[in-house]
Amino acid sequence: MIYIDPPLWPAHGTFFSHLISDTSLEELHSFAAAAGIPRRAFDRDHYDVPRKRHADLVAAGATPVDGATLVRALIAGGLRIPARERAASLVHPLRRRWDSLVPEAADLGAELLNRWGEPHRHYHDRRHLLQVLEALHRLGCTDRPVLLAAWFHDAVYDGVPGEDEEASAVLAEELLPSAGVPAAEAAETARLVRLTASHDPAPGDEPGKLLCDADLAVLGRTPPDYDRYAADIRREYSRLDDAVFPEGRRRVLESLLTRGNGLYRTRRGEELWGSAARANLTRELAALSEGSAPAGTGCGSGAGRG
Repeated sequence: MIYIDPPLWPAHGTFFSHLISDTSLEELHSFAAAAGIPRRAFDRDHYDVPRKRHADLVAAGATPVDGATLVRALIAGGLRIPARERAASLVHPLRRRWDSLVPEAADLGAELLNRWGEPHRHYHDRRHLLQVLEALHRLGCTDRPVLLAAWFHDAVYDGVPGEDEEASAVLAEELLPSAGVPAAEAAETARLVRLTASHDPAPGDEPGKLLCDADLAVLGRTPPDYDRYAADIRREYSRLDDAVFPEGRRRVLESLLTRGNGLYRTRRGEELWGSAARANLTRELAALSEGSAPAGTGCGSGAGRG
């Protein structure tokens, strides 16, 4: 069943309602498409719809409920996004990780967390930072420059491939020495950050392989998680219309699938995420070729950067 709560959430000079399904995302996307709601309005487990649409969505079949009932319906349907997947709830767990990595550098940790929490980020936010750190743990990484590079690799994010990575590397070079990090470690951190522009480390670059594999680990998540990632990337590229975006996304997917040295460069990364990542990428490419997209992605999933 489709539910909608009252338009109580202020933004962009109006108020917004949440539109959800307690059955499946497929049902939700089908209802939204029939009602003319763009996919860019999808936010992981709901659509944000402006007040002016509330009455006609109810007329189209959405059941009006209060906010608490809507949340309970999401939970009962198994579609509620858990707290660890919501960027705002991750400040404290990430802060503990930073404090153990660079003791006595609390101010720098706070600055980085503020950067990762900027409102224009929909995928490259604190959730992504935590996912990369957790992926490095699964890869057995304890190398501090690699972990620092995870913190800095999208510290500057304006949606400009190449320029963002360079600006993030420069930021590491500027801020780490004053936080007590030795010059050699700061330089290695910046070098690794720059690698995330291409995700193409040299054959003998083991730290680079670890960081790049962790950054691309999202590609190997379950299909629903991959589709949410894809939808989040699409929101970050909302400035591109639906006539332009799919072609760029298609090029990114094809380049990932045809990389000469493989998608993941560590053996463990390939074991953990390789098969699922190729299946996800192939599925999205097929959907793009058909003029549709996997559930939740709209017309593709964006620039494909980690």
